[in-house]
Amino acid sequence: MLKQVVQNMGLLLGGKAVAGLISLIYLVIVTRTLGPHDYGVLVLVNGYVVAVGGVIAFSGWHTVVRYGAQALADGDHARLTRLVRFMALVEIACALLAMGVAVAGVPYAAARFGWSPEIIPIARWYALAVLSNVVTTPYGVLQLAGRFDRLGVQATLSPIIRLVGTLIVWLSGGGLTGFLIVWLAGSVCEGLSVWVLAAPIFRTMLGRTKVPAGIDGVKNENAGIIRFLVTTNADLTLRDLAPKLVPLVIGATLGAAAAGIYSLAQRAAVVLQQPATQLAQASFPIIARLIAAGDRVEAKRLTWRTSGLALAAAAPFVVVFAFFAKQILELLGGKGFESGAFLLVLLAIGRGAQLGSVPFSSALIALGRTGQSIMVNIIANIGLLPLLVLLLYRYNINGAGWHGLVLGLTMLIVLALVFRAGKDDPHSVVPATLSETDPKTDMVAISATRQGTLDG
Repeated sequence: MLKQVVQNMGLLLGGKAVAGLISLIYLVIVTRTLGPHDYGVLVLVNGYVVAVGGVIAFSGWHTVVRYGAQALADGDHARLTRLVRFMALVEIACALLAMGVAVAGVPYAAARFGWSPEIIPIARWYALAVLSNVVTTPYGVLQLAGRFDRLGVQATLSPIIRLVGTLIVWLSGGGLTGFLIVWLAGSVCEGLSVWVLAAPIFRTMLGRTKVPAGIDGVKNENAGIIRFLVTTNADLTLRDLAPKLVPLVIGATLGAAAAGIYSLAQRAAVVLQQPATQLAQASFPIIARLIAAGDRVEAKRLTWRTSGLALAAAAPFVVVFAFFAKQILELLGGKGFESGAFLLVLLAIGRGAQLGSVPFSSALIALGRTGQSIMVNIIANIGLLPLLVLLLYRYNINGAGWHGLVLGLTMLIVLALVFRAGKDDPHSVVPATLSETDPKTDMVAISATRQGTLDG
């Protein structure tokens, strides 16, 4: 089973590896062109919209995965169609609301972050970047179909657009406004492309099934869907809230230049974040399959082994950052960014610890203990935010690194303790029929909400 987790993860990492290489190229151009302050403004505009989208926009991946797998197992394509329609409507409606809130809040954000008047108009248009959050329903469809290859393709589209756009702006002598437009284009593409990639796959899954328009009966034919939808979305929102708020808190407290330095250090440490996201996608279907088959003992054993594998994989990266942090930041951003060297080391350790916590969070959800996962995320992500402000005043920019370290260790330790000590919900969120499905259906995996970080 552990081997299958690694195989699934490898399929997903292919696209992310290409995307990471591309994003590294345009990141170097942007940081060296703009410098810490203007790069920080770019981070704050992007971060503001992403944070609003992350809180208001809805994530439907767990719901599509869980109830979609059951519908496929029953051969009920009409039910699957109504489910996907329902989730798409919920997701799109929340995204439109998020865009409206983002536009309305731009003047307040500009005053708090010190944006110049010429940035405000583009910041309003940047609300369209919320579309990068509207991806989880088609993600669920592709995962139900086992089409991880298309997910890999989708992961490269936004970075390619940003690379091409960055080169055009750079060669034409453009500046901050030009790069903001490029970043916006990449975010819009990120959101729309996955729907385009998923549409033909969904039609193939349905075959010749003709389903009348509408979503009537979704609640009745999917027992507990509303409660499940709300609790899992809350869990994901809380899990991603701190990473989205931290750059904004830094910008509001220390200024745009500090936000720029933090973002570059965070981008360097993201080499540990992508495996965490893919590990969640790769491990969840295997754990779900074991639970569906009634083998909870093996599911728990696999969870511990996967966590250990994650920590072992993170260790070499942490060592490299510990010895070469300054050189890495100078290589990426040039002069002005090297002051974030110790910050990078702290962030790397925190990210490494958080990587080890991912399997526990996924397993808690699969075991029907979503509420416990939510509580841990509330404690770690929300409860530790006031500590960030105190640490920033005490240690300046390095305070953000100490916060990241404490957050990562807290997530790892608390989730491990909760996973070990708690009792499983006898009504597991994983449908029993999952064990009877086609092997491709067993490839269902969770899709982490889009981080919406500056570099996608």
